[in-house]
Amino acid sequence: MPESFQLTVLTPVRTLLDERVESVVAPGAEGYLGVLANHAPLITALIPGKLAVRLAGGETRAFALSGGFLEVSANRAVILADAMEEPGQIDVERAKRAAERARERLRDIHGKLDVERAEAALARALNRVKVISEPRE
Repeated sequence: MPESFQLTVLTPVRTLLDERVESVVAPGAEGYLGVLANHAPLITALIPGKLAVRLAGGETRAFALSGGFLEVSANRAVILADAMEEPGQIDVERAKRAAERARERLRDIHGKLDVERAEAALARALNRVKVISEPRE
């Protein structure tokens, strides 16, 4: 049996996950990164993307992560997430509408637009659609 480590995922509202896991694949600001037991200490920013977690015992779970931070230290990983959802919690039609609204804001060259905010909203919405559309691992 592979070694495991503790993973805790916290949002501003609640603890979403507090489990022993074999691995984590997270969307880092510089690209996806994997974490296994006994990983070197690390702190990195996370961007919207798919968070894949292999629980101790082998079950794999996927989540739509909207961004945050990952800290790895002393055989423990903590994710401070802006928000995170399992595929079953995602309303795909709502996410598609949010993506279209963000695209419309980006196309409106005459309005007062916060481009960075609209691009972030689009990335979050597209990530939610992608995670729900991908086959379960």
